[in-house]
Amino acid sequence: MSDLGWPFVAGKNTFIKRADGIYLYDASDRQIMDAAGGAIVVNVGHGRQRVADAVARATLDYSYVVPPWLTPSRQAMLKVLQEHWLPEYLTRVHITSGGSEANEAAMKMALQYQQAIGQRGRTRIIGRSISYHGTTLATASISGHPARKKGLETALPGYLEVDTPYPLRCPLGAYHEDAGAFYADQLRTLIEQEGAETIAAFLAEPITGSSGGAIVPPDDYWPQVREICDQYGIVLILDEVMTGFGRTGKKFGYQHWPIQPDILVGGKGLAGGYAPLGGVFATDKIGDAIQNAGFPVMFNTFGAHPAACAAAAEVLQIMVEEDHVNRVVELGQYLHTSLNNAFSNHPHVAEVRGRGLLAAIEIVRDRDDLSSYPVDQEITNKVVGAGLEAGVFYYGGGTGDVRDVVCMGPPFVISEAEIDKMVDTLSSAVDRVLA
Repeated sequence: MSDLGWPFVAGKNTFIKRADGIYLYDASDRQIMDAAGGAIVVNVGHGRQRVADAVARATLDYSYVVPPWLTPSRQAMLKVLQEHWLPEYLTRVHITSGGSEANEAAMKMALQYQQAIGQRGRTRIIGRSISYHGTTLATASISGHPARKKGLETALPGYLEVDTPYPLRCPLGAYHEDAGAFYADQLRTLIEQEGAETIAAFLAEPITGSSGGAIVPPDDYWPQVREICDQYGIVLILDEVMTGFGRTGKKFGYQHWPIQPDILVGGKGLAGGYAPLGGVFATDKIGDAIQNAGFPVMFNTFGAHPAACAAAAEVLQIMVEEDHVNRVVELGQYLHTSLNNAFSNHPHVAEVRGRGLLAAIEIVRDRDDLSSYPVDQEITNKVVGAGLEAGVFYYGGGTGDVRDVVCMGPPFVISEAEIDKMVDTLSSAVDRVLA
C-alpha cells in the first residue's frame, strides 16, 4: 500500500476491487450489495460490457477534443438526449465534467441572462435551507449543508435562503394541508423584502436529495413557486444531479408536477457512474439572450470529454431499450411498500419517504415529538456501518442539522428479491444500533 494519504482526511476505508450488476466486491472478494448506487449514481448497473466498449472505442479514436467541437460520441449523446430524454423546450446544452461544475455554470447563466436583458441589478440567487449543490465555493455557499461548510464559513460568499419544504417537520404541523403555500409564501415574502429587481434566480432540487433524505414537497408547492418566479422575472434553476434521468420514476423529478424549469441541471445518472459528466439544459429564452449579448459560456477543460460522452450515450440508450423509467416506477412502489411494512410502526423511525428508487428513512429518538439523537452518537454512521458489516451499503444523508437519515438509491437492475434483502438488512441494522 502507498504511504500517500488517501483520502485526504484519513478515516476508515474500504477497498473495492471490482463490481458487477448491483454488487461490489472487496479485497477478500466479499460481496456487498450497492443499495446506494454509490452516491445515488449507478443506474444501469456495474460492469455493462457495451458501455465499456463504447468508452474504449472513443478513447482509441480521440483522447481529447476541446469541448465546443463535435465528435461522434458527443453527437451520439446529443441524439439520444433529444430523441428520448429532454423535453422539447430545453434546447440549449452545456456539458461539464460533474454536478458541481454544472450547477455553477447554471448559476452563471442565470446571472448572464439577467444582464443580457438589461436587468443589471439582478445579481443575487436564492437557495434553500436543506440542500446540496456542489463543492465549489459558490455551490457550497448556496447549499444549505452546514456539515460541508466547516472551516469555510467566514470565506464563503453569501446567498439568500428560504426554507426547504419539509412536510414531516412543517411549523404548521406534520403534513399540514397548507404546508405547500406556507413554504411558497416564504419565497414570495423574501423576494418582496429584498426587492425583485435584485434577484436573478432561484436554485433548488425538485425532490431534496441526500442532504434531507429524499424529501418530497407538498404537491401544490412547485406550481406556486413557478408562478412566483414568472411574476417577478426570476430564473428557475432545478438541480436534478441526483433526481434526474429516471431515478424518481419520471425522466426528471420535476415532472411529478406540472411545471417547467428555465434551466435544468443533470449529473449522476447521465453517465450512470461510468464517467464523470454533468449537463446544463436551458430554454431558448435563456440561450438566445446570452448569445445575442455576446457573453461567453466558458467550458471546463474536461467538460464533455469524448469518452465520457460515449458512456452517457450508451447508458441513456440502455435505459430506453430496457424501459428503465417504467421499471423504476414498479420497483419504487415495491421498495416503498416494503420500507413502510418494515418501519411504519417502528418507535424510532419517523418517516419513510422518497419517490421511485430514491428513498430514505429518518431515525429519531422519540417518534412522538420528533426529537433527534445527540450528534455525538453518530446514529447514521453506525447504521451504515452495521449494514456494511451485513453485506449491504447504504448512503448516509443529512446536513449536520438534519441528521440520522439513511438513503437508498440502488441500480435500476435490482430485483424484488434483492430489495427484500436490502430492507430486511436495514431493519436489522437499525434495531442493532438502537438496541
